Amino acid sequence: MKNFQGGGKMAIEKVREYFKGFGLDGKILEFDVSSATVELAAKALNVEGERIAKTLSFRGKDGSAFLVVSAGDAKIDNAKFKHTFLVKAKMLTPDEVLAETGHAVGGVCPFAVPAGVKTYIDSSVYRFETVFPACGSSNSAIELTPDELYKYANAVSRVDVCKLPETKE
Repeated sequence: MKNFQGGGKMAIEKVREYFKGFGLDGKILEFDVSSATVELAAKALNVEGERIAKTLSFRGKDGSAFLVVSAGDAKIDNAKFKHTFLVKAKMLTPDEVLAETGHAVGGVCPFAVPAGVKTYIDSSVYRFETVFPACGSSNSAIELTPDELYKYANAVSRVDVCKLPETKE
């Protein structure tokens, strides 16, 4: 596996610059530990894993890359995904993710991405008052409400393409 850390440092600076335009660059959190997975991010932030907003990268029917931001405990529901996007859910490879989004796996976020990359926010994040998406590196995050996430991600629309784990009662 390649080490994408070099690209990650540049990406967090792009995200910091992006948020500076909204006066929010000071809200970006950086950790001394990795936050590259939902579990590691939850531990670094001391929050439940479901509140981590993970950004997943896919290839659209037209060949372009797009992002879906979902709650940390949500999984793609293949039938809902295909119904919504008219294509089978196929995630990009780590090399494709970096090339298409400018962010390396572990720090992928919907901020400061190239203009052609569309972002969709899954309804699973709307269960929470605030969520924590990454900020372009494998040791960063920002706390946003779902509506702020939608706004700052320049989201195209809210979608329902995930399923949540079965609740234990």
